[in-house]
Amino acid sequence: MKRFCEIENDNNSIYMASGFFAILDDIAALMDDVAVASKIATQKTAGILGDDLAVNAEKATGFLASREIPVLWAITKGSLLNKLIIVPVALLLNAFVPVAVKYILILGGLYLAYEGVEKIVEFLFHRQKKGKEVIQEHNASDADLEKTKINAAITTDFILSIEIVIIALGTVLDRELTLQILTVSVVALLATVGVYGIVAIIVRMDDVGHKLVLVSGDKHFLNVLGQSLIKALPLIIKGLSIVGTIALILVAGGIFSHNVDYFHHLFPSWPSILKEILLGIVAGCIVLGIISLIKPFLPNKKKAY
Repeated sequence: MKRFCEIENDNNSIYMASGFFAILDDIAALMDDVAVASKIATQKTAGILGDDLAVNAEKATGFLASREIPVLWAITKGSLLNKLIIVPVALLLNAFVPVAVKYILILGGLYLAYEGVEKIVEFLFHRQKKGKEVIQEHNASDADLEKTKINAAITTDFILSIEIVIIALGTVLDRELTLQILTVSVVALLATVGVYGIVAIIVRMDDVGHKLVLVSGDKHFLNVLGQSLIKALPLIIKGLSIVGTIALILVAGGIFSHNVDYFHHLFPSWPSILKEILLGIVAGCIVLGIISLIKPFLPNKKKAY
């Protein structure tokens, strides 16, 4: 009897061990599927990630050196919060009200188009400020200016994050729910860490350049490299500002083209990028016109930037 119990216990141990290894095998297989699905989703969202980088790098610059990292960290935290909201909502809507996802994307596209066209109009028709206005702007609280730019960056990130999450979700719609959740979460996290990691490198270029100049001594190469980094930063920021504005319009036009059947089949012989720019500009002009009409009736709030 004692021998029988020992054999029974050994068998149970074998079954438990095999069951444990089977679970590990299932987890490994799932992680492998997630890695493959995430790679495909990241490739499909690469264009949006590039736009996200250009837009947010432009919005995260223009602060004092001592405030660059704190501001960037505040925007990064806002971006992570955006993802924490968007991922579960997107999964729930896709499961129960899939048509709502399309309308949310279109509304986001209208906002991006408006923001892009507003930047263009402001650049083309920006009037010279009078002395009194310059003084008022100078006296504005730095904390208020900083807060306004952070909020603007987080709002834009929210719209772009919706697009990233929806595209990532679209690559795994035919897979099980667990794989959908893990894939979309991985892509969302990579988007935030990757984009704002690169932005952090960009905004600290001049500081790195300054340190290289200080420690260069008689090393000509380090001095030249440092001076080059310092001189390159304003050009990169200006370039990112232009690219970011174009990106806003392109992303908006892409949303309209991919989610509105009429626009999708409009001008079939045109290159997609040309059609998307046109759609973005037209939509932005319409929204800007509507806002300009109703703005006089809204409470007067001065722009902080």
